[in-house]
Amino acid sequence: MDALAGRYDELARRSLPGHRFQTSWFWRLLPAGMRRRWWMFRLFDLIARHWPVPGKPNGVLVVRMDGIGDMVLFRRALDAYAEVLGVQRDEITVLGCASWAPIADIVFADYRRIMIDEHAFARQPFYRFKVALLVRRLKPALTLCDSYFRRALMADSLVWIADAPKTIVSLPYINEPTRTEFTYYLSQVGPVIDTGPYPTHEIVRHYKFLSALAGREIEPEPPRIPWRDVKPAVADGGPYVVLNPGSNEFGRRWPFASYLDIAERLLARGLRVVLIGGADDYAGDAGTRFANDSRVVDLMGKTTLPELLDVLKHAAGVVSNDTGPAHLAIALGTPTTVIVGGGHFGSFVPYPVEASPPNARFVFEEMPCYHCFWRCHLRASRFDVFPCISAVPVEAVWRELAALVPMGRAA
Repeated sequence: MDALAGRYDELARRSLPGHRFQTSWFWRLLPAGMRRRWWMFRLFDLIARHWPVPGKPNGVLVVRMDGIGDMVLFRRALDAYAEVLGVQRDEITVLGCASWAPIADIVFADYRRIMIDEHAFARQPFYRFKVALLVRRLKPALTLCDSYFRRALMADSLVWIADAPKTIVSLPYINEPTRTEFTYYLSQVGPVIDTGPYPTHEIVRHYKFLSALAGREIEPEPPRIPWRDVKPAVADGGPYVVLNPGSNEFGRRWPFASYLDIAERLLARGLRVVLIGGADDYAGDAGTRFANDSRVVDLMGKTTLPELLDVLKHAAGVVSNDTGPAHLAIALGTPTTVIVGGGHFGSFVPYPVEASPPNARFVFEEMPCYHCFWRCHLRASRFDVFPCISAVPVEAVWRELAALVPMGRAA
């Protein structure tokens, strides 16, 4: 911590020239433009922030209110925090999400961990108050949050409630609907580090944040996560390729028929096929084409998150939509081909050249309407596939997959 203390004032002086967040005490007392939900939470948040906690502040709190894929992109950068801040890893507390809690004990084994239901925190006052008191009692000496696409009522409010003597955050993506909330919170923290304009990739952002903390350039590194070596039951039948046709967003689901086309080619070359996905993002029934073919194993909705990582780690290859399992597979070192759309192209996928490992390939069909932030005007309903996703040819996906995964000759 001492390594950072001497540079804190320097960061405060030079971060974000022209982007100071300043407000009057009166506006903070009665901020105009806040959503009704903010006012509903305000009393609970104020009580928690000012809750008396004895003792000297200590340790580092890292706030990560984001999905599994975002966690993966951040995870490797976290390991540099201890050196940069001059602390031990077990002095760093990761405040993360319930969605990746089942794997946190392994993925964040060297760190303290607190996992919360971020959606309940943003909607349920009493759950929020319970979590807020837990966070306040941590009494960190330093709080960090470097997410770009984040929600003020989740990440920034947790940072504020922690009330650390030193708080450093990144400049988030701000639009008009969110400007008031972010102004309220960002005006009450320390240095606000600009990690680059949209669509700077998340990996690059994490290392820009680290570089600002360190006062020196730290080069981005490809995603990597630690995981156990447990052979899944499905591995006993021989080499297999995982297909992940689901997504919590219907628009990002490459047509299921296209996945089945890839499956046919894999079977013809002697590889088995394993279908994965959550119960809520079920994409289709492979039995319509493959009947009772034992070489096609449907695990959609049938694995826990730790079991899913075991399946991904031992696969010969993975084909996935742009969703959490794609990032997990890449970080586990498995040859992975990802179908990419244009909603916020370049922010999460494809990976930048300097941080893209050799086991990752990204396939896309660029369109003039890229960077729509998934507000697509070209589809009839929210259940339709985004045109930029459906336009990706089977042949292009197969070409990248075949370059990564050893294939036998077609039968």
